[in-house]
Amino acid sequence: MRKIYYLSTCSTCQRIMREFNITKDNFVYQDIKNEPITPSQLEEMKNAVGSYEALFSRRAMKYKSMGLKNKTLAENDYKNLILQEYTFLKRPVIVVDGKYFVGSSKKVLADLKKELAG
Repeated sequence: MRKIYYLSTCSTCQRIMREFNITKDNFVYQDIKNEPITPSQLEEMKNAVGSYEALFSRRAMKYKSMGLKNKTLAENDYKNLILQEYTFLKRPVIVVDGKYFVGSSKKVLADLKKELAG
């Protein structure tokens, strides 16, 4: 299965989708603003990447406005925050045949490129 969890208003998500030719023809789309991720989807992601923290975006505007920068968060906190507020999910999350690629770092995109070329 090939799927992308993204935000339609996110320019980084749009750029990655163009760059890697991720279309509705070859991927299942889930805009997390219009179709929030479910607890079971988040659990599946966590199992694939190892932790909720790895899925958590510290770039979200609410991260600073909620004062989370100054708090020590546990795994359960990351999970609950992601489920409460879609902007806390690091984007995009791209699934290719059971492998998860989270975020837009150079390493993640290089690994995704290899996987899609394979």
